[in-house]
This record gives sequence, structure tokens and C-alpha cells, in this order.
Amino acid sequence: SSQNLSEEFAEAARQLKKEAPRIQFGKIDVTHQHDLRKEFNIQAFPTVKFFANGSRGDPIDCKGVRKASTFITWVKRRTGPSTVLINSTDQAEAIIKADDLAVIGFFRELHNDSVEVFCETARDVPEMPFGMTASEDVCANYGIQRNSLVVFKKGKPVHNEALEDGRQNKLGLTRLIKTFTLDLVTEYNIETSVKIFDVPVENHILLFTPRNSETFNEVYENYWSAAAEFRGKILFVLVDTNEARNGRIFEYFRIRDIDVPAVRILNLTSDAKYKMPADEVTVKNLKEFCQSYLNGKAKQHLSSEEIPEDWDKMPVKVLVGKNFNSIIF
Repeated sequence: SSQNLSEEFAEAARQLKKEAPRIQFGKIDVTHQHDLRKEFNIQAFPTVKFFANGSRGDPIDCKGVRKASTFITWVKRRTGPSTVLINSTDQAEAIIKADDLAVIGFFRELHNDSVEVFCETARDVPEMPFGMTASEDVCANYGIQRNSLVVFKKGKPVHNEALEDGRQNKLGLTRLIKTFTLDLVTEYNIETSVKIFDVPVENHILLFTPRNSETFNEVYENYWSAAAEFRGKILFVLVDTNEARNGRIFEYFRIRDIDVPAVRILNLTSDAKYKMPADEVTVKNLKEFCQSYLNGKAKQHLSSEEIPEDWDKMPVKVLVGKNFNSIIF
């Protein structure tokens, strides 16, 4: 909520006042400041913008940051180095073990396009520590090829991404790394819904199934296997159809009890929905569905109301999606 974010923002201001007094924090109630709202095109609340070097013209949006500690990291990475330079295995271990998650870039040299993209990505992901190294000893110790980005979770490498010189997409890397702040499959509930929408992945796949069904374990395992292949491209979400508080999401996708287990893809930008053509939730079917969606081959799913019983009783016939084609054409 705005109130909560406002408190965290104030806490960050208090802490940074001692460490970095040059960084000023301020807040504006734009309900009374219409000119400022218009000038900075404020659409959603709360919005946090960072003005660098006294320039009013192009502030940087600070999106998805909700905790004081993350605000502090975000600001520090905008005003100073965004990654820690690692020269020894001990230094690497200290970063990897300090937090649940850590990202380390292993490079041939520290002055190329890959390093630049890596440092820019670090600025946009303040939720986790970033380190980089060009030390042969450190690379050899972890057995990692140079020019790789490695995500460590609870001290173990869980993802290794080759960085091609200057060609990789910063937004793609940011998406990929941010997905590690969530589980591989995230269960939808009140707490996780905020996190799910904060991760900048516009493609979401949702599995609707009751947790207590006999087939749940098998279906969930298949879903988990497919999720590993599409991390960073499609966000995998589980919706428990037995949970009454999820009612609104079933309505939105028009999911009925007889439909489950059901799999849908939602594109958040266009609001388009897609239905998995196969009924069986197998690894093969899931992978084919995700791949056809990413290739632009999946057919959009336009839900329709049921045909009313008295649709043809009156001179003007009642048409819905399901009888439109057959009656009109």
C-alpha cells in the first residue's frame, strides 16, 4: 500500500542521511499539485522518480522497490558502482553466502560490452547482490567458463547464462534474474500477487488445479519441469481452485470446476488469453504450448457465455461467441 511504501521510503531517507547526505529525499501529494503531476506524467500511485545531476528533464523511474533496504541499494547503485569487484575466492564466497541469492559475472576482462550490460542490469535489480571478477583463480575454483553470468541460490549455482559480447539484451537479463526472487513455480495468493506483478515478465502461464486432487503431485511435477526451460520468458503460476479467495481469478479466466486441471497463458500487455490445446498436463504438452505461444503461433482464447436457452424465441436472436459463426455464416 502507499502508506507502507511511504514509511519504507522515509526509513531509507533516515539511513542515507548519515551515509550519503548529498542524496535528498522528498515527497509530493500530486492531488494538490496538478502541474507537477502533468509535467512528470504521473499515472499510478505511488510513483518514485530519481533526479540525477540536478536535471529536471529525464528522471529515472524507480519501479517495484518496496523496502527501505532495497531503496538504499537502488540509490547507491545509481550514484556509485553497481557491482562489487571480486579479486579472490574468499571475497566471492562472502558475497555468495551473505544472502539467499547472489549474481556473479565471470569475465575474461573487465572492459567490454558484456560487463557494461551486466552492470546496468545490477542497477535495475537491487533485490540481490552483484559481483564480478576476471580472476583466473576465482573462475577455476568454480569451474566456470569466462563471460558467464551465474545465479547462486543458498550458496549453490542454480543458473548459468553465457554472455555474448554486447549482444545480450539488458531487459531480458533483468527479467531472468528477477524471476529468481520468486520460486520456479509461484503459488498465487494475496501475498505473492504483488511480487508476481512486480517481476517484469509480461507472459504468465497459470495452472488451475485443486491441491487435494489425486493427480495433483504428478501434474505439479510436470508443470515444474516445464517451468525450468522457460525461466525469464514465461512466469509459471499455480492457482489452487479449492481456495475460495481465488474466486475472482477463476471468473476472469472463466474457469469452471469441470475445466480443471486447466492451463492458460496471459499476456499482461495486451490482456490476450490463450488456452492449452491439449487436455493432459504433460511436460510435452506444456512445452509445446509455451513454445508455440512464444513463436506467435498460439490461437487466442476468446471465452464465450453459454448459449441462452431462449436465444431464438424472439424476432431478434441472441448471439454469443459459441453460436455466432453457425448462425451468421
